[in-house]
Amino acid sequence: HHVELTDPLRNYVNEKFERLERHFDHVTDVHVVLSVEKLRHTAEATIHISGGKLFADSTNEDMYAAIDSLTDKLDRQIKKHKEKLTDHHRSEGAMKKQAPPLP
Repeated sequence: HHVELTDPLRNYVNEKFERLERHFDHVTDVHVVLSVEKLRHTAEATIHISGGKLFADSTNEDMYAAIDSLTDKLDRQIKKHKEKLTDHHRSEGAMKKQAPPLP
């Protein structure tokens, strides 16, 4: 069952995702789903970024804790994605430098 989004909950989600966007400014779209099944609160999100899509979900007895865990997971994924981009550009530049001059 989807959760009725109260203003405090909406503000909390927005605040958490703004923090993620500060770490990586190539976010093009964010889709968040909050649901409750018995006493299990689930938060899941799909983030579209340049070069791909990230997904994470988290379940907890407390919705705010589920959101915290969700954004922590996404933060780690974003950092990993940024490292891949940086490593890719770094190795690309290193290959250019190592290439012998053309005759």
